[in-house]
Amino acid sequence: MSNNGLLSLRSTMAGTIVVVHVDGILDATTRDQFADRLDTEAEDHGPDLILDLGGVTFMDSRALGLIVHHWQRSTAAGGNFALVAVQYPTSKVMWVTGLSQRLPLFDTLDEALAAFAAEPSS
Repeated sequence: MSNNGLLSLRSTMAGTIVVVHVDGILDATTRDQFADRLDTEAEDHGPDLILDLGGVTFMDSRALGLIVHHWQRSTAAGGNFALVAVQYPTSKVMWVTGLSQRLPLFDTLDEALAAFAAEPSS
């Protein structure tokens, strides 16, 4: 777990899939902490990644860019990627940019895991 007062990151495993639980602010002040955690999880656990954004209180375009980067990295490596519990009021940038229509968004972790299970193996 890492916590700098603005952002708390905690990882759990759902079988072989890492789930990063994000609580707090995703912006320029926390970008490096968030980027480092996502890089570490990808290196340690492979390309499958779920981000639980239910605890996000604010997200800026830099954080969204980082999420898109990891989505592309994950899928390019043959992995699955999902965002769960994304809330419009705290993540408006996702809707303003139109990425809410492209990113794999799920209401719950169970829904994301079911989608992963339905994907054909690489």
